[in-house]
Amino acid sequence: MKPEKTTMGEEDMDIYTQDGTLDIYKKPANKKKTGTWKACRFILGTECCERLAYYGMSTNLVNYLEKQMNMENVTATTSVSNWSGTCYATPLIGAFIADAYLGRYWTISTFVVIYIAGMTLLTMSASVPGLTPTCNGDKCHATSAQTALTFIALYLIALGTGGIKPCVSSFGADQFDDTDEEEKESKSSFFNWFYFVINVGAMIASSVLVWIQMNVGWGWGLGIPTVAMAIAVVFFFAGSKFYRLQKPGGSPLTRMLQVIVASCRKSKVRVPEDESLLYENQDAESSIRGSRKLEHTKILTFFDKAAVETESDNKAAATSSWKLCTVTQVEELKALIRLLPIWATGIVFAAVYSQMGTVFVLQGNTMDQHMGPNFKIPSASLSLFDTLSVLFWTPVYDQLIVPLARKYTGHERGFTQLQRMGIGLVISIFSMISAGILEVIRLSYVRTHNLYNEETVPMTIFWQVPQYFFVGCAEVFTFIGQLEFFYDQAPDAMRSLCSALSLTTVAFGNYLSTLLVTVVTNVTRSGGRPGWIAKNLNNGHLDYFFWLLAGLSFLNFLVYLWIAKWYTYKKATGHAL
Repeated sequence: MKPEKTTMGEEDMDIYTQDGTLDIYKKPANKKKTGTWKACRFILGTECCERLAYYGMSTNLVNYLEKQMNMENVTATTSVSNWSGTCYATPLIGAFIADAYLGRYWTISTFVVIYIAGMTLLTMSASVPGLTPTCNGDKCHATSAQTALTFIALYLIALGTGGIKPCVSSFGADQFDDTDEEEKESKSSFFNWFYFVINVGAMIASSVLVWIQMNVGWGWGLGIPTVAMAIAVVFFFAGSKFYRLQKPGGSPLTRMLQVIVASCRKSKVRVPEDESLLYENQDAESSIRGSRKLEHTKILTFFDKAAVETESDNKAAATSSWKLCTVTQVEELKALIRLLPIWATGIVFAAVYSQMGTVFVLQGNTMDQHMGPNFKIPSASLSLFDTLSVLFWTPVYDQLIVPLARKYTGHERGFTQLQRMGIGLVISIFSMISAGILEVIRLSYVRTHNLYNEETVPMTIFWQVPQYFFVGCAEVFTFIGQLEFFYDQAPDAMRSLCSALSLTTVAFGNYLSTLLVTVVTNVTRSGGRPGWIAKNLNNGHLDYFFWLLAGLSFLNFLVYLWIAKWYTYKKATGHAL
């Protein structure tokens, strides 16, 4: 075996990062001048403003479509769910571009242009005469062209956010060198504070901006988020000289396909019992640009065949990667496959989460929204309590729960990432139970006082607070745990892709919600019945829909326990090129 090649002296190892990151000038990243919290303050500021823009536009979207576009309950709900789902599916596009070609910094820089174009167009559709629907009192009539313009703007935003969502959290985590124990410890806190600032933006959106939209006008209500997005861009570029940039490692999809092809070609080849005989680059660095080596794992052994050297491989002067792959390349594919079952269990949780922007709002529309004699709180603003729950639980988790749990578990993070996510799945069940109980009580009040034809029931909307609070608490455990887990378990050169994969659980959760709403509506409205999600919710049974989601969440948790029990964590070695 060849001796390991040394690329840096000991002094350089103290000055420069060992994870292959560069500064904005394409030079090795200096530890003292770049990265850590001095870079993350700009990233956190960017994320806060960008999330304010996104939630300022999306939180009340179901009411915008219902009131301004004159859509029916179910149509507005499914439209929002489908759009929201797309916002969490397009990150796969941005992630591929970031990992393969541009890197995270330049991908974010490119996609913000599309994002701002969509936000500007949406603001114009709500404020420019001729582009806005014609309204007579509370009734609005949108032309097909106006509706098309609105949805073009929305899907431009969905494409723009696809280049930002998968890259920002990973880009922030890139500012901490995994080979430096002190920096690595700080990275876990970054994910907590990253999610914290997301919810600061969401809090302003769900309170101030929703009130402006419902009481001042949609032009102002959508224009302010557009300005917030412009401020986010300024924040992002202001920190450029402090950033550490990971090198794009080439197409991860090509590398994984090479492993599959090579394994199939060698399907009859026997894998040696001694794993050291498997093919690997003998230098300290991985042959994959920007990635550390991955240790061999004894699962999915069929793919190990791709790393078995045969006589024809030895004779070839330059062996093709479609015939022979390194262990690290094989382990990249294995790592992704191992993540998929965990990913799948996040879909039901995301479906529960999506109810805040759809069914929870519709439920709130039927309740008394007054605070005092003169002030009326928009039902979509109740999501503020989800945000407050996150803002409360994030520092509590980071500063109190983790140190306390660490004493009992001995784990540096208090709980493993899988344990943290599992706790959140349990809490999410209680959010649906809480919503279901409230709907039972509300419908009972309707029956008792014969209020079937009333638009609102004299029950304060603040009875919804517990269900929002439970969702917020569940987010702190599951969504933050998911962010950290998918970044941590991703191979170095696939981190954007794996972060995007975690986001697609929200996409599929929204699509699942759309499917459930559609199926439940078609089945329960047959025969002339009003259905569970009726046009007039006083005649329906929304509580049954919440029980359905609670039952699915419980079954999903049982499946998650079984999957998590068998999960194998990745092990990286060496340093990146």
